[in-house]
Amino acid sequence: MGIFQKMVDGLSKTRNVLMDSVDMALSAFVRLDEDMLEELEDALIMADMGTSAAALVVAAVRERAKKERAEDAESVKALIAQEIAAILEQDSSEFEPVPPSVVLVVGVNGVGKTTSIGKLAFRFKQEGKSVMLAAADTFRAAAVDQLEIWAKRNDVAMVKQSEGSDPGAVVFDAVAAAKARHTDVLICDTAGRLHNKKNLMSELGKLTKIIASNYPDANVETLLVLDATTGQNALAQAKMFKEAANVSGIILTKLDGTAKGGIVVAIKQELGLPVRFVGLGESVGDLEPFVAADFAKALFG
Repeated sequence: MGIFQKMVDGLSKTRNVLMDSVDMALSAFVRLDEDMLEELEDALIMADMGTSAAALVVAAVRERAKKERAEDAESVKALIAQEIAAILEQDSSEFEPVPPSVVLVVGVNGVGKTTSIGKLAFRFKQEGKSVMLAAADTFRAAAVDQLEIWAKRNDVAMVKQSEGSDPGAVVFDAVAAAKARHTDVLICDTAGRLHNKKNLMSELGKLTKIIASNYPDANVETLLVLDATTGQNALAQAKMFKEAANVSGIILTKLDGTAKGGIVVAIKQELGLPVRFVGLGESVGDLEPFVAADFAKALFG
């Protein structure tokens, strides 16, 4: 199955919610009046695109429909899809870690962080890169064991210490090992069980400083893992982590299991953070690079 077809299939629940609402708004289409535009805005909000993004899309559709004489429902749908794509494509570029790279993976517990790291390791290895994992989530019971399973499955090196160890010490050791072995990509797991924003900022800030001071040549990326099924709650998490860490992109998991896939648009519009990868299934190869145009097309079938 091609990547685009995976996106189409993965977005089926979101698409059904969105298209049912949009089709209902356009069912009595005669002309695109303010009442219909208001209904379209509600339809976008229902798909978890957020009020800001929905208002922006509808304002653009209002202007373009006049200029381009969009006089039927299908033309209006095409305009909506194009405007959603335009939001997602702003400052968007394919994620390609340039060796040597360190990828810090952050996010709360339960969002699929460890699984995403395993899938990233698989993808980078498939691309011919050497990969190492760092088990710096030393707080959660079994986090190290879970990561080790992925390391063995992907046949990649892993640096770990005992449960409850200092995460900074794990990252310090991993950086030294990655440098010594000339590893292309070092992926660091981090704790998701942090009690407040101050704690979070302190912990992630410490890890970032260790990498910067001990591996100044490395290209550092911080990827935030979010669970698409949580909708607007994912946006709240993204806001907190953006303030606490230098987040450079999003991994959105469980997109295939939710009707709330429009959260991709809300995150991009409100926070300016690009979605780098999306989870479209359970298998190791189901973490796919995010392509804005494909997402917009798939969203509208």
